[in-house]
Amino acid sequence: MAFEFLATELVANIYLHCSVEDVLALSSTCHRFRSIYLSRKIPILETAAERQFGPLVDATQLLTYNASQQVHVIRSAPFSIALLKQILHVGRTAEQWADIYPFKKWKHNFEDRRLLSPQEQYRFRRALYRLWLYGRAFHNRDYPRESRVLTSRYRSLLLHNWSTLELTEIADVYAVLRDVVDGNICPSNGTIARKFKRRFPEKDQNQLLFNIHLNYPLPASTNPFVSPFHSSPSALTGFHNHLDSDRNRLHHSKYNATPHHEPGAEGWGDDIPHYYVVEDMCKLEPDQILYLKDHAPLKRQVEICVRSLGDWFENNGQTWTQTFELVLFERGEKVEDIMKAIADGEMGVAVVEDL
Repeated sequence: MAFEFLATELVANIYLHCSVEDVLALSSTCHRFRSIYLSRKIPILETAAERQFGPLVDATQLLTYNASQQVHVIRSAPFSIALLKQILHVGRTAEQWADIYPFKKWKHNFEDRRLLSPQEQYRFRRALYRLWLYGRAFHNRDYPRESRVLTSRYRSLLLHNWSTLELTEIADVYAVLRDVVDGNICPSNGTIARKFKRRFPEKDQNQLLFNIHLNYPLPASTNPFVSPFHSSPSALTGFHNHLDSDRNRLHHSKYNATPHHEPGAEGWGDDIPHYYVVEDMCKLEPDQILYLKDHAPLKRQVEICVRSLGDWFENNGQTWTQTFELVLFERGEKVEDIMKAIADGEMGVAVVEDL
């Protein structure tokens, strides 16, 4: 029997096993499939979104949170097209991070690198939504550095919603985000030196000038950049088109010495200074980190985005690690044992026993 002559119930069941994109594509094939889709639109799209981007309950906690609510109180919201549009954004961001995860998780023991199973992808998305919610609630101007001790108990209330195993999943995902910030967005002076040596082995590594304080202005036409965090979509359209065509050149020129560019100036310091820079940058939301990774290869471009966030952002590091350790201590768990289990693949998103 031809596909278009299937019973209505069978077509409706096929819809329930499709992704959001496939649902929309299938509903556009003919008038009959369109009418079946429209008669069950919300349930079909909700099922498709759950299958592709779930768990929706955690995505909904993230998307419906605002400062007037207590973040640890579970909220419910009816599924709607407006909510779906927001789910698509956070869900696709989670998919991009899930693709990055194997490269960072098995960066050194790359012989173990593999794709995540559907169950692991589900755990990864769940952990990312929860980490994103924590950052949105507590990494903002309402929580300055001076309030860290006073609000630590309140922050821990959110983490107490989840089991220790679920917290290790979040810690595993956080380590990947931090690795991207550390190695790709804000590399240390040592990282810049190593990458420079790999690209230009014939050149003297000692010629790099780190931590220079003279900032010579660049010509106005050189690599224009605007912050994406507070700009309107219309203002960014032309910028995206320009930068997409220029991205490879920017990444390549990062390590090229020119009269207007010093590769050593791309470093963010050594040891302690670099550590505090990474602590600050880990307060960024996952989509912001991805944006900087893909579109801001130069240090000054990253600085433009960070400065647009306000004075509260600088010298006010992330609080996730401190709160995570506090909750583990309250549960009688040893932080060292938990972190070793995550590193060994015994806990976290990708668990060896699940293979």
